This record gives sequence, structure tokens and C-alpha cells, in this order.
Amino acid sequence: MIGVGLAADAFAVSLTSGLYIRHLKWQKALKVAIAFGIFQAIMPLMGWGIGVGFRDYIIRFDHWVGFILLTLLGLRMIHEAIADDEDREPFNPLNIETLFVLAVATSIDALAAGLGLAVLQTPILLTITIIGLITFWLCLGGVYLGHHFGDRFQDKVEVIGGVILIAIGSRILWQGITA
Repeated sequence: MIGVGLAADAFAVSLTSGLYIRHLKWQKALKVAIAFGIFQAIMPLMGWGIGVGFRDYIIRFDHWVGFILLTLLGLRMIHEAIADDEDREPFNPLNIETLFVLAVATSIDALAAGLGLAVLQTPILLTITIIGLITFWLCLGGVYLGHHFGDRFQDKVEVIGGVILIAIGSRILWQGITA
């Protein structure tokens, strides 16, 4: 259940990524799914390693980091969609830097979860393996599902994708503030 909960944001972003990927091949879908799966597994491990001492500090700002990163990416996508610039480079979720930012932004909550797992003395290797695999499979399906809808809404994809990223960032912020 923790794996599904932690993978929810990554799944939503993989749907958005699938909207943008033209000529989808399995290698492209794997690239996105592997990136999200690895970060969703590494971040709880990092949180677990940090331990209880920093838990309260990280929980105070993790939602702000996710919100800011996803909102900035979303605004960039919307701006590029409405800008009348033929030289602009379209949003590319397969770009290493973009994929890195997306994977980090959606896995910050997994860092905090790892801190909680340390308190509970959870077997971390089994836990992070399950979290990573769940995220991988959900994101792989998300890329294909997003790609399917991207073909239908091709002319509005960048605006839709930007709004989705901002909405995910806002949800992360709201959950962090109200927790």
C-alpha cells in the first residue's frame, strides 16, 4: 500500500510524459518508468539512512520543493504552448535533465516515508524493492496510457500537461500543509 501511495504522483507525471512522446517505442517508455522506479526506491533508502534526527526538518519543507519544481515545469510547458516562437524547443520528458527533475519532484515524499520506515524498523531492502517495482510498473502503464490520449488531444497537449503538473504540485503542497 505504501508503494502504491508513493507511486501515485509518479504515475500521474508519467501519464503527462506519455502525452508528449511521439512515436512511442518500448525503450522510451522504459526510460521514464526506470527513472521513476529508481528514484522512488532510492529516496526512501536515503530517508531511512538519515534517520529520525532530521525527520521533522525535512517534513517541514518537502512539499514546498515538490510544488515549486512541478509548478515551474508546468508553467514552462504552458508558456511554450502559447508562445509564438518557431525556434522554441518543445517539452521533452525524455531529456535527462527534465526526467531527473520530474523524478526528484515526485519522490521527495518517499524520502520522508523512509524516515518513518526507520522508526518502524522496517526491513528496508525488501520495502524499497517493492516500492521501486510498483512505481516502475505503474509508470510504464502510465506512459502508454498518456501516449494514447496524447494522440487524441495533440493540439492541446502542452497546456493540458502543464496544468496537470501544476495540479500535482498543488496537491503535494496542500497535503503537506494540511498534514
